[in-house]
Amino acid sequence: MSDNLDLSTVLAAVQDDNGGSMTPPIVQSSLFSFDSYDDLEKRMRGESNKTFYTRVQNPTVAAFEGLMAQAEQGEAAVGFASGMAAISSTLFAFLKPGDRVACVEHVYPDTYRLMERILRPFGVEVEYYPPETLENDATLYDGLKIAYLESPSSVIFQPLDLTRVAAHARKSGTITMIDNSWASPVFQQPLTLGIDIVIHSASKYISGHSDTVAGVVVSSDEHIKTIRDLSLSLFGGKLAPFEAFLLTRGLRTLHARMMQHQATANLFVDRLAAIPHVRKINSPGPNEVPGLTGRAGLLSFEFDDSVDIRRFTDALKHFKIGVSWGGFESLVLPAPVVLAQAAENNSLQKFGASPNLVRFNLGLENAEDLWADFQSALTKSTV
Repeated sequence: MSDNLDLSTVLAAVQDDNGGSMTPPIVQSSLFSFDSYDDLEKRMRGESNKTFYTRVQNPTVAAFEGLMAQAEQGEAAVGFASGMAAISSTLFAFLKPGDRVACVEHVYPDTYRLMERILRPFGVEVEYYPPETLENDATLYDGLKIAYLESPSSVIFQPLDLTRVAAHARKSGTITMIDNSWASPVFQQPLTLGIDIVIHSASKYISGHSDTVAGVVVSSDEHIKTIRDLSLSLFGGKLAPFEAFLLTRGLRTLHARMMQHQATANLFVDRLAAIPHVRKINSPGPNEVPGLTGRAGLLSFEFDDSVDIRRFTDALKHFKIGVSWGGFESLVLPAPVVLAQAAENNSLQKFGASPNLVRFNLGLENAEDLWADFQSALTKSTV
């Protein structure tokens, strides 16, 4: 962190190279010219970093990338047009046919589909493991190219001890990658725990306003150069200047928003524990694993059989029904709908999830208003 400043200060600081502007300007240009033949030649030889084409570089995007690198305490970052563009581009930058990938169970469903529909037919061997195996079985890393992680995992939110995983991987030369979208850099900084590459669906907490689809990867200069020069350039999943501008705006308030998400989540976790119709709550809290310092606003819980989940979902007023999360608004996603998804394989179907599971994204509305809405819907839907 710059000069040991608190993350909230780093994210809110005005950058000095904007000509006095409080925010980085939107440079809406596809290409950039050179002053001389020699300048162009140096760029093509890789002897300069001058911006020349927005598919690879753009000043507005670079401002966002720089701030993300600071937030995650990485050396560099690269932005993408979506979280899946970030995930797929990062995996393909380091994989070749014959390589092995170990992936945590209950991974994000589209990441699971990428593993099964693209990587496996491409000739990559993919194996799935529960968190405790990734933490404790050092032998699985022998000859392993990539360990792909989420902490916590999607929907059921099982956390990982990233320090243990990183230690095993380092001994075997395995590259570790993690989707850190749930915790955000406010509550977890995996690079400081020994993880090699951090990936975000920036559409979620980084944006925070449900108006941007984007992704970002943070790592060492070497890894980011590999991703930028190879998969970003050739797959073309670049981040647009306007979206980068919106993401920088989102980062300014990330710390404050995460504090409110956490406060509301704490209220729900405490009160859900006292409700007899709730069997299990999935919401890891601070210090449950090393390096996790807070509780995000995305959680799930299981009802018992006395609750009609369809009626409960439809009875909610302040929780909209939707598949994304991380924005200002509160959302509900009932697992039975995901489990019944036609002609699709996903990690919930593969590794199992209770049909009584409901996922909540707790937004920035008043916590007591949200809780009153929950109680009202529960009363209307209990058999």
